[in-house]
Parts: sequence; structure tokens; C-alpha cells
Amino acid sequence: MAYKFRIGHGYDVHALAPGLALWLGGVKIEHEKGCVAHSDGDVVIHAICDALLGAAALGDIGKLFPDTSAEFKGIDSKILLTRVVEALTEKGYRVGNVDCTIAMQRPKLRPHIEQMRETLARVMGVEVESVSVKATTTERLGFEGREEGVSTHAVALIWRE
Repeated sequence: MAYKFRIGHGYDVHALAPGLALWLGGVKIEHEKGCVAHSDGDVVIHAICDALLGAAALGDIGKLFPDTSAEFKGIDSKILLTRVVEALTEKGYRVGNVDCTIAMQRPKLRPHIEQMRETLARVMGVEVESVSVKATTTERLGFEGREEGVSTHAVALIWRE
């Protein structure tokens, strides 16, 4: 029996290195470090993709967009999110809402949160009120606190009529 509402969880992490672009939630953020990745390394979008795919039991981002494929080398993660939403639509699902938390010591992300929400909402075709983005430090603990990497947890609700 397929339920009308489904919930998924996603998690992504990337190492940080000097001289690379930092993309979070579809927004380029000025910082001396960026994500080491096959794509643009947007951990926020990657976690959201996994949450949406998980809710629909469609696998994960690595299954749909393998990091061994030249097709996805350096790809804008907003394109990946668009394709995930299209895959959901093909299965009769719509995005209800998403909520994500970014763990990163620096830079401070509060000034960028609204732009992330607006960008993510536009890409997913939902209202801004359906997208929550939060940021936290880890009080200098762990790889995020040592500024070695960034992680994001995301949850998503999808539904079908």
C-alpha cells in the first residue's frame, strides 16, 4: 500500500579545501575554502536530493548521478535537484516541504539563509514557506568545528493526491 504522505532523510558531507568555490543551497558564498567534490559540492542540495529520493524509495543521489560519470563532473547541483523533482513528479509525488541543517564553523551563514530558501524553493517549484534552512556550528568540535568539512542533514515530506 502506497501512503499519501512519505518522509525521507538525507545526509551529505564534503571536505573543505582552499581555493575552491563554496556552494550551499544553490548560493555561491564567499569564503577562502570550498567543497572538494565531483560536482559543485553543494552539500545542502545533495542532502535534500537524498531526502526526497528516500521518501519516494527511489534510491539515492549516487545511484541517479554517479560520481564516476563524466556527465556530472562539475555539474550545478540545482540541475540535479531539478531532475530529482522531475523523477518524483513522474511517480505522482509532489514536494510538501523540506527542512535542513548545515553544520559548519565558518563562515557565518545567517546572511545567506533567505537567499538559499528562495533559490531552493524556486528550483523545487514550492513556496518559500515550504523550505527551512538552518545553520549551526559544532562549537569547534569534530571535522566541521576544525573547518575540515561541512555536513548537512535534511528531511523532506512528499505527497500524492
